Amino acid sequence: MPGGFTSVRPVTPEVTNICLKVKSDIEEKAGTNFEVYTPLSFASQVVQGTNYRVKVNVGGDACVHAMIFEALPVYGGKLTVTRVQYPKSLCDPLIRF
Repeated sequence: MPGGFTSVRPVTPEVTNICLKVKSDIEEKAGTNFEVYTPLSFASQVVQGTNYRVKVNVGGDACVHAMIFEALPVYGGKLTVTRVQYPKSLCDPLIRF
């Protein structure tokens, strides 16, 4: 679907790298620090940049869901965490929020 999100799939090295770059921003929005931080799955949407909806395991059954926007390179390629849902569990689907 044009403009829509892709299906949820396992993270790629590129998405893992994006998640690592914004870890402190996700922690700030979640209001806690994560000792465990393992990106698991994601969906993406191409707009004037890319929106990433990501599920990250933060220990045991706990997860955080994050929405990350990556600006186009022509606009600096800046990464911005726009929304976070925490706590979530491993079985919670990665859906629109």
